[in-house]
Amino acid sequence: MINIFYIIAIIGLLSIISGTLIMSSKLKARRRYAFSLLLTGGIGLLVYSIYIRDIIFITLQSVYILITIYGLFKIYKGHIHLKIIK
Repeated sequence: MINIFYIIAIIGLLSIISGTLIMSSKLKARRRYAFSLLLTGGIGLLVYSIYIRDIIFITLQSVYILITIYGLFKIYKGHIHLKIIK
């Protein structure tokens, strides 16, 4: 039987890969949606790292999630600012 935490880790990994590929896209409209994939992947891998009890991986994923949230706020703040100017 497959462990649910392995499935969460696989989904997290695939989400991060998809988000990274979207971020490398030249279309700025698609970049907004990449952060939700990156955040979902980071949370999935954080859950898995807590399951395996690897303190280094837990720290890494926590910092990754904080950086992704910062990038998400930065994108949406710039998006709202552009709407006000127009």
